[in-house]
Amino acid sequence: MRSRIFSLLVVVIVIVLAACGAPSKENVTKKLSDKWNDSKGYELQATMEIKTGSEPRLYDVDVWHTKPDFYRVHVTQSGKEESQMIVRNEDGVFVVTPSLGKTYKFQSDWPAHNSQAYLIGALSEDIKADKSATMTEEDDAFVFETETRNNHRKVLPTQKIYINKKTWLPMYVSVLDENKEEQIRITFNKITLGTARNADEYAVELNNEESEPADDEAEAEDENEDSTDEGFETYYPTVNWKDVTLINEESLKTENGTRSFMTFGGEKEFTIVQERVQRPEHKLPVSIEGDPVDLGFAVAAITDKSIRWEADGISFFIASETLTKDEMIDVALSMSADEMK
Repeated sequence: MRSRIFSLLVVVIVIVLAACGAPSKENVTKKLSDKWNDSKGYELQATMEIKTGSEPRLYDVDVWHTKPDFYRVHVTQSGKEESQMIVRNEDGVFVVTPSLGKTYKFQSDWPAHNSQAYLIGALSEDIKADKSATMTEEDDAFVFETETRNNHRKVLPTQKIYINKKTWLPMYVSVLDENKEEQIRITFNKITLGTARNADEYAVELNNEESEPADDEAEAEDENEDSTDEGFETYYPTVNWKDVTLINEESLKTENGTRSFMTFGGEKEFTIVQERVQRPEHKLPVSIEGDPVDLGFAVAAITDKSIRWEADGISFFIASETLTKDEMIDVALSMSADEMK
């Protein structure tokens, strides 16, 4: 009898110790929040792979954040010279495209209501905000599965956040579509907590100084654009919407090249305009209506009835009286140089 009681006690103790040794989701969430959010700022380098198009695209992402509200996100596509920055400083939110010499200013509270997977503070808030979030364990990582909270959450509703058990820092984030297939992966290569930069380092004028090409370079670019406009490549949406068809397409010659118009009709009606981006005569920030939306490959400006962005040297504009913001983002994400089928 005594041996049976002793054996039972041993089993109970083992179970209790095992339970004590397994961290709960709540405990891990609190520790992550304390570690990621309580520092005076951070800097990180990451790579972002986007798989939504016909070919995967790879981007380098550099982030600065100084508390409370200073941000600078610099995104460069691998193998290309084009880059884009989104900057938040004491004057507002700016989107800067150095290669085009363009700067847009938004009246926005970004990123407060537009979570981005490369902002580790936003990841912490994603975990806390989703009461149904789950946590599992792998050999070297805690894995949280949560809802996304960005502007294209209808298309990419779920994310998996992999946290290193030793460093308590994110290793990578996998953003999933409705079928739980990975469409975006952000891999964190280096994260430094506790850093802070001076306010003047977030100045848009400083970031934009390098965007002004030499006169001969600018002339060469203009000549190149003029000579290659005959090969202007039109992009088409690849969203799979029933009863939506291309009802009219035309191209017009302008003093700056070719401007393409496409009109879609049926259950959903919208118009797409695209043309080559023109370099402005000055570098002063231009105020733009709408809120910034990170499409991954570019930052767009969205309103209730339109969305506009610049990528691959082309300016895109989608207008609609009937599409929702989510649907306009769907169209923007689907734009491809492939011919429509």
